[in-house]
Amino acid sequence: MPAAGTAPFQGAVVDGVRVELPFQHPQAPEPFGRLWTPHRMVYIGGQDKPKDASVSQCPFCAAPGRADEEALVVHRGESAYVLMNLYPYNTGHLLVCPYRHFPDWTQATVQERAEIGVLTARAMEVVRHVAHPHGFNLGMNQGEVAGAGISAHLHQHVVPRWTGDANFMPLIGRTKPVPQLLGEQRELLAQAWDQAPSSSH
Repeated sequence: MPAAGTAPFQGAVVDGVRVELPFQHPQAPEPFGRLWTPHRMVYIGGQDKPKDASVSQCPFCAAPGRADEEALVVHRGESAYVLMNLYPYNTGHLLVCPYRHFPDWTQATVQERAEIGVLTARAMEVVRHVAHPHGFNLGMNQGEVAGAGISAHLHQHVVPRWTGDANFMPLIGRTKPVPQLLGEQRELLAQAWDQAPSSSH
């Protein structure tokens, strides 16, 4: 709590979007862990977002047509592929995307559902092998209201988590340490894709 007579810190403004610090909300329980990613506010504010829901504006439709290194593609499957998140929540944040442009999980074919599941599991194995995270967050944000940055093209998040990744640096210092460039992360994960041990039988 601020000392008597002092105004509480009101957060920061990033590209016109006010970013509030988590401790500004006294109703939130103290032990509530947050993965604080203020660097994503540039994207949330509209930079690099598609102008509409068309295939021509979709980065997930464009990525497979570019070189792996340029598009940050880690692995290409038959109906889906894996790439680095350009605006990651955490180091090693991967996305599993179908090649086909559609928004909703219920619209996926049997083959797409199966391969997205297989690639998600393999992505976890590869990230574990390379970066040794303590856990993962997996999920799909279905619709813009649910948090999907690109709601027109289905994508599965694979977010590695480490104990303390929501500690002082991102919460108080407003700094997100990222030990490697995205291109370097992509190269390590792509090289390990066929080499990392698999738990599937």
